[in-house]
Amino acid sequence: MARPMIVQTDAQMGFHWADLTGQPITLSALAANDDEPDRLLPTHLEALDDTLIQAAGAYGEILGGGRAPADRAEEKGLRSLHRAIDRLCHEYADALTSLGLVTEVRGGQIIGTAALMSIWARQALGLLGPAPLEGQLDEPDLGVISGFGDIQTVDVDRPWLGGRWIVRTETGRRLPATLSMLMFDSSGVNKDASLKEHRELLISTTVGSDSPDADRVAASCAIDWLLYDWLMAHRDGPDSGAVEVPGGVQDATMIVSAAAASARARAVIDPGLIDLPVA
Repeated sequence: MARPMIVQTDAQMGFHWADLTGQPITLSALAANDDEPDRLLPTHLEALDDTLIQAAGAYGEILGGGRAPADRAEEKGLRSLHRAIDRLCHEYADALTSLGLVTEVRGGQIIGTAALMSIWARQALGLLGPAPLEGQLDEPDLGVISGFGDIQTVDVDRPWLGGRWIVRTETGRRLPATLSMLMFDSSGVNKDASLKEHRELLISTTVGSDSPDADRVAASCAIDWLLYDWLMAHRDGPDSGAVEVPGGVQDATMIVSAAAASARARAVIDPGLIDLPVA
């Protein structure tokens, strides 16, 4: 019987599982032949967490927006980083599904932080697509803005296109907003209701991304934006990438599912993104 074996090298970010012959194997395939499969998932999360710590040490200044990649080597490293993160997040979600398990809160924290790092790495490489409603909103003026927060969907008949928060002014202007803005920088906001609306839209966008008629590229952009907006509003500090999950298992499940769906959708235009590395 194959036993867990994590393969990780100093020359490459991330890791993969291998069977006794040294051949790469997915977490779900490994768990299917293990007599204690539920113990593999925490091990996967801890190894992913170690990868994130390594990445923060190597690319923290770039991921934090302090500077652009200095050369092709750093660009290649960021590319390798985000692809490893995307694959490992997808593997975790796939293993949960195959085993009929639900993630713990710790899973939401680590996968959420991983998703943020993937988004930051792709942003530094210019690989992020447009946010929902990009180019369709008004430009905000300087100073305090009076209006009402509203979550705007792009198209109710095409849920994979998602939506975003806007501020609707009394004059009818629609200004871009974020969940963080509503939670921390606005007055008169029903925070519980806002979180509920955002959660529902992210879940429906995630589910819609797997529809046969979904535009996978547009879906990945929509999921990335909604997930990013949620995660940025749930960091443990303004300068931190560590994610908190005060909503418990429900929100942890939402985060894990969304991160996996984003990777799955982007695999359409990035062949091999969620495939195992070659031994």
